[in-house]
Amino acid sequence: MQDRIQTVRSREQGRRLGKALRDEVPFALHASWAPAPNRRDPLSILAEGDDERLADLVPVRYGRMVASPFAFLRGAAAIMAADLFSTYSIGLRLQLCGDAHLANFGVFGTPERNVLFDLTDFDETLPGPWEWDVKRLAASIEVAARGLDVGAATSQGIVRQTIGAYRSRMAELSGMGPLDVWYERTDVQTVQEIARQHRAKDVARQLHPDRVRQRTSLSALPKLTAVVEGRRRIIDDPPLIVHEDPISGNQARIITGYVESLPVDRRPLLERYTVADTARKVVGVGSVGTRCYLTLLMDGDGLSPLFLQLKQANEAVLSEYVGASDFSHQGERVVRGQRLMQSASDLFLGWTSYGGYEYYVRQFRDMKGSVNLDTITPKGLESYSLVCGRTLARAHARVGDGSVIAGYLGHSDGFDQAIEEFAVAYADQTERDHMALVEAVRGGLVPARMGA
Repeated sequence: MQDRIQTVRSREQGRRLGKALRDEVPFALHASWAPAPNRRDPLSILAEGDDERLADLVPVRYGRMVASPFAFLRGAAAIMAADLFSTYSIGLRLQLCGDAHLANFGVFGTPERNVLFDLTDFDETLPGPWEWDVKRLAASIEVAARGLDVGAATSQGIVRQTIGAYRSRMAELSGMGPLDVWYERTDVQTVQEIARQHRAKDVARQLHPDRVRQRTSLSALPKLTAVVEGRRRIIDDPPLIVHEDPISGNQARIITGYVESLPVDRRPLLERYTVADTARKVVGVGSVGTRCYLTLLMDGDGLSPLFLQLKQANEAVLSEYVGASDFSHQGERVVRGQRLMQSASDLFLGWTSYGGYEYYVRQFRDMKGSVNLDTITPKGLESYSLVCGRTLARAHARVGDGSVIAGYLGHSDGFDQAIEEFAVAYADQTERDHMALVEAVRGGLVPARMGA
């Protein structure tokens, strides 16, 4: 469906428009998923992405993806983007996370030193159909729940409740003014309260404010660095942390370019630091193989370290289906999308270029925290997923017309049930695609390094 929804209207007009769209795109159309006869081979899609990755890390990427269907889903944003392109939409485009699976939510410290819960990864952010973020979140919940062996009724119930939380939160937000929506946020205390209501002690413990506030650059210093010949250096841990890369000798130049992307009021703060060391550091699943660096900066007294993470920013996997970004620099694309969708963003968020590659920059450890989805309890998964659903609704309402979405979703659980059906079907597809990768690794067709 062509984009044809204007964004300036009254809230009541938006709700009426959304309600009318149910006749054009009934909820049932969102429920179905079946691979098209001409569906692209998922392993070929993954292989195409290898061309932009460091060759020595490609086996690490596949080694992490074969670990489980959920790990596979995390690294398969390009596959799901191709699949979502064939699904239905009401025609409302807004800024998407682009990769809104469960592991891309968490807590972090704001410039005001509050701890908020929000989306945390925007590598694939672009404007697109809002349903795509919802469906990726729902599918990730179903796949994660299966990995915990909670049973079909429980897993599907969690998906349905999460989409219900998205729907009810969107209804709340659609009754608020634009400024009020912009100021909305979820602090860590709210997450704690929801976890307590669901008796999810594991989530409450892992995201406890006292625990995440200890995750700072200062606490990371003795774990990640050592003094070598009088200089503070990042410790090598091959292949995950290494200095064997030409960026290490040009770190000051890279940081200089990055400073120019910061708001003017942030630059004097960064000027109080000097670059001490830079090393390549592997992170995540989908990002493995892209150029990612950890830079240590020190103040004059050596008592206030600052770790910055430089992550390579490639063209978003959604761009093939929704069009290229308005920003020619892919690092700027990520930063702009993050600032739009997050209720507050990193003090040092910016972008830079070096050696023909584009990067975005953020703090490596600034009161960041997440839950372990491999060991989370069913109650924990339920409470955590609900918070993610509500958070995604807030992010969408911040950047798009929430009244249209709220009007379309209505007050019944028809949409919730449809997305639940989609999640089940797409989880089945993810398991098939994961098994195809496992078999390719076993057959020697795909290189994989396990345990790295």
